[in-house]
Amino acid sequence: MSLPNQFVYLKDIDPSIIQDMKYFTHDNFIGRPIAGYEAAQCILTKSAALALAQVQQKLKQQSLSLKVFDCYRPQIAVNDFIQWSQDPTDQKMKEQYYPRVNKADLFTLGYIAAKSGHTRGSTVDLTIVHIKHPSQQLDMGTHFDFMDEFSHTFSEHIQGEKRENRLLLRNLMQEANFNPYDKEWWHFTLKNELFPDTYFDFPVKDHSY
Repeated sequence: MSLPNQFVYLKDIDPSIIQDMKYFTHDNFIGRPIAGYEAAQCILTKSAALALAQVQQKLKQQSLSLKVFDCYRPQIAVNDFIQWSQDPTDQKMKEQYYPRVNKADLFTLGYIAAKSGHTRGSTVDLTIVHIKHPSQQLDMGTHFDFMDEFSHTFSEHIQGEKRENRLLLRNLMQEANFNPYDKEWWHFTLKNELFPDTYFDFPVKDHSY
């Protein structure tokens, strides 16, 4: 697929960054692939991708790697989230992802946004894993997209090594000019993003050759 100007495939910038694109799969808070995700590809603005590559180089020195869960997110996917939130009968992923929260409140509580930074192309959800065992991520106290106070970066419930791991990720991302989001330890947006007021809606597809 030909991307809009200033957008890139992350694998073309740094193929060593591991990709586990949750919204292309059934392994997410809705429990099915999300509209607009037609491939398991991380797409970002070039400046955001280059900044991630800087973080990756630092982590490699510790035999660690970034793993991205979500990158650019088309508006049609956000609309899919909204429609899902309005269906009280669909609760199949509640125990795993939002056990203490009413799904109708996920937007007002700040866990999902009707206008998402992801749709502007410079926001990324990610964690840190061991290079030799990429399925083993550093223990952050919760898994990705766990919609609960436990996922707040500075939750009083998360201490010791788990908090240190969160702060390692946060500090590295801030050094690379990303702003953190304190309600989600995994969520970061590039400072001075290229498209601060533009919400894109092209689908996530594979390369076209």
